[in-house]
Amino acid sequence: MDKELIVALDEGTSNVKAVAIDAQGRVVAQASKALSLATPQPGWVEQDGNALLAGSFDVLRQVINEVGQERVAALAISNQRETAIGWARESGRPLSPALTWQCSRSAPFCEQLRRDRQDEIIRSTTGLPVAPLFSASKMRWLLDNTPQGHERAARGEICLGTIDAWLLWHLSGGEQFRCDYSNAARTQLLNLHTLEWDENMLALYGIPRVALPEICPSAWRFGVTKGVEGIADGIPVLAMIGDSHAALYGHGLGRAGGIKATYGTGSSVMAPLPAPDTRITRLATTVAWHDGTRAVYGLEGNIPHTGDGLAWMLQATGISTLNEIQRVALLQSLPDSIPSTDGVYFVPALTGSGAPWWDDKARGTLCGLSRGSGPAHLVRAALEAIAYQIADVIEAMKQHPDFHLNTLMVDGGPTRNHWLMQFQADLLGCPVARSTTAELSALGAGLLARKVFSGLDDDALLPLLPEHELWQPDMARHAQLQDSYRGWCEAVARAHWKKSH
Repeated sequence: MDKELIVALDEGTSNVKAVAIDAQGRVVAQASKALSLATPQPGWVEQDGNALLAGSFDVLRQVINEVGQERVAALAISNQRETAIGWARESGRPLSPALTWQCSRSAPFCEQLRRDRQDEIIRSTTGLPVAPLFSASKMRWLLDNTPQGHERAARGEICLGTIDAWLLWHLSGGEQFRCDYSNAARTQLLNLHTLEWDENMLALYGIPRVALPEICPSAWRFGVTKGVEGIADGIPVLAMIGDSHAALYGHGLGRAGGIKATYGTGSSVMAPLPAPDTRITRLATTVAWHDGTRAVYGLEGNIPHTGDGLAWMLQATGISTLNEIQRVALLQSLPDSIPSTDGVYFVPALTGSGAPWWDDKARGTLCGLSRGSGPAHLVRAALEAIAYQIADVIEAMKQHPDFHLNTLMVDGGPTRNHWLMQFQADLLGCPVARSTTAELSALGAGLLARKVFSGLDDDALLPLLPEHELWQPDMARHAQLQDSYRGWCEAVARAHWKKSH
C-alpha cells in the first residue's frame, strides 16, 4: 500500500496526542496520554522534559503501529508554545525541568527590563510585550541557574529551545537542532521584521546565538527519524508549528474575518494579519506560520487561565472528585439552573494576568459573594470568566484598523460545553463556530505537512478542512449582558489592585 498517512503529534500542556490523517483529511487513528505539571513554588510551573518525550513517543508508536509503518508518509508536530528547555548538546540530557508557558519565575527579570525602559524596544522588535510568559526570560533563568551556564552556552555546549526543537532533536537522534518561525516568534528573540534572531535581543537577554536552533518555515523538511525505539528510521518530519497557530490554520487556513479562540488550560485568541503591525500594545503580534513561500502574521491575545481556572474552581467546590460523566453533566446543568451569578465574579489570575492586561502581580479574585451563593453560582462564574476573558482580548483587537470579526471559530476541551458556547455567542453578539474535530491543532500541523508532501496550495487544502457547528447570538440577551460585562471589568480592576498600591 502506498505511503499516504500523515501522523501528527500534538504535544500540549496537560496531554499529548497523536493522530493519523489520510489524504482526505480524515482522522483514522489516534492515541493520547495525560501529562503532569509540577508547581514547586508559588508561580513556578514546570514539566519533566523526559516525560514529555516519553509520552510523545508512546502515542506516536501506538498510532504508527495501528496503521502500519509502511503507510506513514511523514510526521508533523504541533506543540505547547513559550515553554523553554535547555539540554546538554553532547548527551541530550535536560539541564532542568522545562519551564512552562505558565511559569512566572522570571517575573523579577521582566520587571527589571520595564524599570530599565526596555519594553518599547522589545515590543517594536519582537511584537511581544515584556512578560514572563515568553521564552527568552525563561532561557535566561536557566542559564543563570545552571553551573557555568552562560559560559557553557557560549561554547556551544548547551542547547536552548522551545518544545518543537526538543522533540525534533530526539526524534532525529540528535542530528537536527531546528525550530519553526511560529515557535521562534514566541521566544522574544526573533526580529519580527527580518525573521532572524535579533542581535540586540540576544544581548539584552544574555542568550548566545550558538545555543539557539536554526529557524525554518513551518512547512519544511526538518529531518528524519533516527534511533527511536519502535519508530522506523527515515520517516521525514515535514511540519512543526505552535499549537495555537496550527489551530488557526486548521480552522480556515487563515482567511480574513475568521478569528480563532483555542480554549484549553489557557487560551489564545488570534486574528490573521498580512503584515507585522506592532501598534496594538496590549496584544502580541506574531508569526502565525510560514508555508515555505511566505509568512502569515497574527494579532494575538494570550490568556494563562481559562480551562485552568475552571479546573481550580472544580477542585475548590469538590466537583473534581466526581467521575468524568458526572462532572460533564454538572457543568452543563449547574449554570442553567440559575438565571445569573447574582453578581459573583471569578477572575482567575492565578499566576498573574496575560492579555490585554499583562500584570504579573495580579492574583485570582472571587468577589460579589452573598449568603445565598452556592456551587451553581461559583461554577457559572468560572465558566463566564472564560467567555469574559475572550471578550477582553477581542475588545483590544478592535483597535486594529484592519480587524473585523465575522465569526469566532473555536476549539479545545471547554468548547464541548454547550452552555458556554451560547453564552460566548450572546456576549460577543456574533456567531460562534465550533470545529467538529477535537484534534484541530494536530490537523493543522498535518495539513502543513500534506502541503509539503503533495505539493498542494491552500485552495487544494480547503476541501480537507473539518466542518463547524454554529451557535447564533441572541441579540436581546447580548444587550442585557453588557451590564454583566461592566461588572466583570470592575472585578478585573480588583485583581489588579497591587499595580496601584
